[in-house]
Amino acid sequence: MTEDQDWLYRLRSSDDRVRDDAISQLRELLLRGLSRSLTNRYGQPFSAEDVVQDALLKILQSLDQFEGRSKFITWAMAVATRVGISSLRRKYHRDVSMEAFNKDDGYRIEIAFESYTGVGSDADRQELLTTLHQLIEDVLTDKQRLAMRAFLSGFSTDGIAERVGTNRNAVYKLIHDARLKLKDGFERAGISAEDINASLA
Repeated sequence: MTEDQDWLYRLRSSDDRVRDDAISQLRELLLRGLSRSLTNRYGQPFSAEDVVQDALLKILQSLDQFEGRSKFITWAMAVATRVGISSLRRKYHRDVSMEAFNKDDGYRIEIAFESYTGVGSDADRQELLTTLHQLIEDVLTDKQRLAMRAFLSGFSTDGIAERVGTNRNAVYKLIHDARLKLKDGFERAGISAEDINASLA
């Protein structure tokens, strides 16, 4: 059994002691990794303790999406880093007007990708970003484009709804429909399911 298989076996185990031990080990690894990578980023205070539980839940819910293209720990850390970055971005963009998302702004969206290691090389990540920006411009309606840019920049559905004067369900539908269009565009571009999930998480 490989190390990756061992992680998956233990995290999926029906034996509570085995599963809890694996979760505890993973939690410690995530705490150390997040503390190193996200402390003082964007000038915002950051505590790994504040996000590690959400990161663990996201990882456990996404185990079936792990395709083995990278080490399991590398993949798990990438998922956790995106959760942490999302938390920081929500604070960073707290006072940003929705008008900022009516135009293309690669930096805001790129924040979500800069620590994602699952895609491979920097060139691969840049290709994914370029494809995402192009698809947002080409296949989404104006309202979907604004909602998706804000969502990818860390705004919650509630936060978007409050700022544009609509309700959560309306924003959820905009984002849901936009994600379907973007996933279809990614698939037609030959980009894998793991990379698609990473970009639209």
